Amino acid sequence: MTFENAQAYNDPAGGTPSTVGSQIRTDYYYRKALVETAKEMYFGQLADVRAMPKNMGKTIKQYHYMPILDDRNINDQGIDAGSISTVAAFVANVTIAKYVIEFIAPVADGGMAYYFEGTATGANSAAAIAAATAQAEGMAWAWTIQEGYVAAGTANYAASVVILDAAGWTTNELTTADEHYNYGNLYGSSKDVGAIASKIPALSEFGGRVNRVGMKRIELEGSLEKFGFFDEYTQESLDFDSDAELLMHITSESVKAANEITEDQLQIDLLNGAGVVRYAGDAVSTVTLNGSTAAANLEDVFVYDDLVKLSIELDNNRTPGGTKVITGSRMVDTKVINAARYAYIGSELKPALMRLVDYHGDKAFIPVAQYGAAGTIARGEFGAVDAFRFIVVPEMMHWDAAGAAVGNTADEVCMWSVNSAGAAKVNVYPILVVGDGSFTTIGFQTDGKTMKFKITHKRPGKEIADRNDPYGEVGFYSIKWYYGFMLLRPERLALLKTVATI
Repeated sequence: MTFENAQAYNDPAGGTPSTVGSQIRTDYYYRKALVETAKEMYFGQLADVRAMPKNMGKTIKQYHYMPILDDRNINDQGIDAGSISTVAAFVANVTIAKYVIEFIAPVADGGMAYYFEGTATGANSAAAIAAATAQAEGMAWAWTIQEGYVAAGTANYAASVVILDAAGWTTNELTTADEHYNYGNLYGSSKDVGAIASKIPALSEFGGRVNRVGMKRIELEGSLEKFGFFDEYTQESLDFDSDAELLMHITSESVKAANEITEDQLQIDLLNGAGVVRYAGDAVSTVTLNGSTAAANLEDVFVYDDLVKLSIELDNNRTPGGTKVITGSRMVDTKVINAARYAYIGSELKPALMRLVDYHGDKAFIPVAQYGAAGTIARGEFGAVDAFRFIVVPEMMHWDAAGAAVGNTADEVCMWSVNSAGAAKVNVYPILVVGDGSFTTIGFQTDGKTMKFKITHKRPGKEIADRNDPYGEVGFYSIKWYYGFMLLRPERLALLKTVATI
């Protein structure tokens, strides 16, 4: 019986040479490895943790209720803010029409849907639909320009749709002429003083069956999956190898690898779960991010204005400014950092971050050394700009060759790659903002204080001898864990896509 790739001491049969040394107490090294792992958590330090009890399956669910005045509270229970005295009179004389425009971002950009609702009252369905259509189209057109998806000065709603369609967006237009068919989004997503004043639910002297509102809830769901890996080594590698500390290295590196894998899983879920997706410069989608100097001098490298507008959108989404940070271990000892939203970047964006200047031409970047104190900074924190404190993650992911095509690679000033079709395109890099309460990780059989990783270590010896290894010469080390993720508030997760200079 042979063991493929088992660590061995100069085994001529082709085993992997071992560096495991003499016998040591591995429980000490387990603890040391876990402590070192905690020091390398970047995304996990902002997580809330939900414990999955035993014998309850692998899926956890919860309801999230939309506030009555929330733009997402769209339902068919209806409201009549016009204070019609009787339903009979209302049905006989008035038609309320609704027109909803739905913009859906490309899947590569998060696939988030945005809604714009127009409601109008008319003597007939055609007049009501025309008025509702004009209201919805006006709001949608203004939004595309305000959010930077469409260039300022775009002629009208139809022109905006053409631009979004070319960038991979999907537009759905929903109409109805049903009697008394108004939706529970009380203000119709408007911030106009006149529009809101007309929607205030007044009552007449006689009351009547008017001003009915509706509630909407969505179901949140997360699931657990099991992962793991193992390694093998021989008794002779313990007895004769010259490195007396390599068994410690094996246990330490295994725990670090398991931690990095869970961090990668969490990073992917956060990048894909962002409910707010914006683009630096004049770009309106991932494929339009341009890094060439021919386009307004690196217009798609992020600038101070991009961060300020991103912060405003998170403010409008009621994202808290205080962010909980997990310190000490994976699931305990949280504290609040006041007035901070943490943004994750890769090391490729550090030069652009340090070059930022504000609206007055002054340096915008503040290094962490100028404001940090012991116990008040996050792991990996690099500095601050406006309302964001930046964490640099060495393993931060990006999208190779996902941006605009590169014209002359010799003159290109932004990082680029060649895709599978052989085309040179700009790399796209994320700035990921994680707001408080936006997501949770799911632990299994934990009290909130113990580590998730389950470690099994069987040393060579008679205790593990069997018919496949009758002499008990090969021991093994395995590690397994459960990973679960549940998105709670996608509107508090923001993604700014940009390019990076060479």
